Formats: sequence, structure tokens, C-alpha cells
Amino acid sequence: MQLRVGFIGLGIMGRPMALNVLRAGFPLTVWNRSRPGVEALTAAGATAAPSPADVAARSDVVITMVTDAPDVEEVALGPEGIVRGARPGLTLIDMTTTSPDAARRLAAALAPHGVELLDAPVTGGDVGAREGTLTIMAGGDAALLERCRPVLAAMGRRIVHCGPTGAGQTVKLCNQIMVALTNLGVSEALALAAKAGVDPATMLEAVSGGAARSWTVEHLAPRVLRDDFQPGFKVDHQAKDLRHALEAARGLALPLPGTALVHELFTALQARGLGGEGTQALVKALEWLGDVWVPRGPWAEGAGEAPR
Repeated sequence: MQLRVGFIGLGIMGRPMALNVLRAGFPLTVWNRSRPGVEALTAAGATAAPSPADVAARSDVVITMVTDAPDVEEVALGPEGIVRGARPGLTLIDMTTTSPDAARRLAAALAPHGVELLDAPVTGGDVGAREGTLTIMAGGDAALLERCRPVLAAMGRRIVHCGPTGAGQTVKLCNQIMVALTNLGVSEALALAAKAGVDPATMLEAVSGGAARSWTVEHLAPRVLRDDFQPGFKVDHQAKDLRHALEAARGLALPLPGTALVHELFTALQARGLGGEGTQALVKALEWLGDVWVPRGPWAEGAGEAPR
């Protein structure tokens, strides 16, 4: 039997993800706080619902892709939330990046309503969302993941079962630590080259073929040099994810000094009103600290989008 799918959260990531689910042939019901995302999906053939509860009533699987844990809790457990329209046997796949503890709390709150949870955050950015090539990190029951795999395969190329509930969020936070610290290393290299009088574009050309080669070198650094700080992934969202990583580590008595440092630098960007810029804006914090300017220019055509 074809699974009926609901999708809640139609932003930069959610909208193309939902479109891919629809294109894969699943009957799709959608809800979003603002209308443009809903209108884009209904124009493509989805059905709009007046509330998350109504999405649940029409679905076998509901996907949420919102901003943070409080938003997930509101659409799942609030007065017009998913549980108000759920039948026993409904599956909620939360693809928002939150925290392991938030995922476990949500699973416990859903259980009395007969709703099972997969925490399944993603990486791959808005490009991966559009192209259906996301990596999906799933926590929860392995058999439940297999039942939902056809839906997830419409959105992602790599689907990894990471362990029990919360494990998907843990792995996503590990991903965010590596992404953020790589971003810091590249930003520091750009600042050093500029301060030493070496053309940053030449530096990038030299290192991009060696051991320093990375997604950030290939995609984010060229955007800096083009003076392109439009978000594929926002400073605000990266700061939120690193906060979750630090909180998870604190609960395990695990120091993460590099993560703490880069989180502080993203907080500095937020303090200057740059939370809506792309994460490549991290270089600006180093420019302020080091009294240096990384020259912007037309180098590196074909640079890509910012990752999640």
C-alpha cells in the first residue's frame, strides 16, 4: 500500500524536500506557518491542510523540517499539533536538527498516542535538498526505518541507521562540529594570506589540490572572494546547532574547546546583526579581530552552495 505522507515546514530545505517526495509519487499533504511554501506545493499537486493535526489525520507518515526543538514540540504536541489528529501507528520523522535529549523527550511524549518517532536530520544543504541527494542520519527502531526508507529515498542518497532514538541527532551534531571547525580553518587561512600580502585566490588555488582540499575550500571560500554572503545555511542556524553540540557534550563531561571557540565567533556575528548571512561570513569575525581585509573579487566561477 502506498504510504500517505504529510510534510510540515516548507522553508529553504523543506520545500524542495517535499517536492521530491511528491515527485516520487507519494500522496502529500502539507502545512506551513507562511503561505508561499504551501502555494508552491499545492501548485505541484500537494494538498494543503489547515493545521498539523489535519496533516496527521490524512497521513501514515508525517515529516517535520522546522527550526529547532521548541518548534518541533509545538507542531507535534501543541493545541493543533500532530497528536491531535494522529491514529495509532502513525510515524513522525523529524528531520530538524535539534538535540539527542529533545528527540528522546519527543519520542516519550508521542508514545502514549501510538505515534513512533524517527529522528532523521540531514546534511547536504539546499543543493542536496533540491537534487534529492541528502545524507540522512536516522535514530530509532531499525524496522521502522526500513518501512519508511522509500519515503526517505525520495529525499536522500545515503540513509544511515545510527542507533536508537537520539542517535541521528548525535551524528548530525558531530557533522556540524566538523563543518564549523573546517570553516574556521579556511577562514583563518584566508585571513593569514591577506595579512601577509599573498593573494587569497592564489593561496586557494595552490592548496585545493593537496591535503587541505575540502568542500569548504571548494565552495565556501570562493564565495567569500566573490563577496557573496547569501545563505545556503545561515549563521543563526549554525550557532544553534553548535549550542546543541556543546550542551550534549556538557552532559557527557566532554570538553569541546574548538567547538566552543567557533560558537563564540558565530555569536559575535549574530551580535553585529549578521545572523541571516551564510556561514561563510565567519571570515568577517577574523577580519575584525585581526584588523585585516580579505579582498573580494571575481575568482572561482561555479562555486557551490553552503552546506547543512
